[in-house]
Amino acid sequence: MTLSAIILSNQCPPCTGAKGHPLALLAAVAAVGLLVILIGAIFRKKGTRPMSKTARITIVSILAAAICFIIILKQRGSEEPSSIIDTNVPGEALPQRTDLPRLVDLGAETCIPCKLMAPILKELKEEYAGRVEIEFLDIDKNPDLVGAYRVRIKPTQIFYDASGKELFRHEGFYSKEDILTKFKELGIVVK
Repeated sequence: MTLSAIILSNQCPPCTGAKGHPLALLAAVAAVGLLVILIGAIFRKKGTRPMSKTARITIVSILAAAICFIIILKQRGSEEPSSIIDTNVPGEALPQRTDLPRLVDLGAETCIPCKLMAPILKELKEEYAGRVEIEFLDIDKNPDLVGAYRVRIKPTQIFYDASGKELFRHEGFYSKEDILTKFKELGIVVK
């Protein structure tokens, strides 16, 4: 997930469920940079030579490289292969395989974006019954699902074809129009 996608996903920290949020890492790098600048200012007050222009440029370059490196590592870690879901997970039953394409929404009743999506999912389930399966799974009530579905942020929507192969994954709030557009893009006829 790119930095701009994280910012645009409108996720509050409790909803992300991630332990090493990229923005937190970015803030840590920025804090180190500010600390270096503060130490330079302290030395200047004590009568020592001010930091040279070359030293300042070097420090800023190192910080920029560290930020780029962190972003690249996060993007590599977010690439997720398409796969058929594991149906042997203890706890809450995973959606039954059908001959229909499926949208699985993984969230929680306490998550604000999840609450906003609940009526959308209900509408989709009613309007497109028999053409597509719509499932909601509460990962707060069954934490085993987090690993089974590789969930990083609440809510996460996963689109599957009729055979159970993952086609697309979205993290964060997803509007009805966006969901229907994605079905169309994936070649799933729901109308």
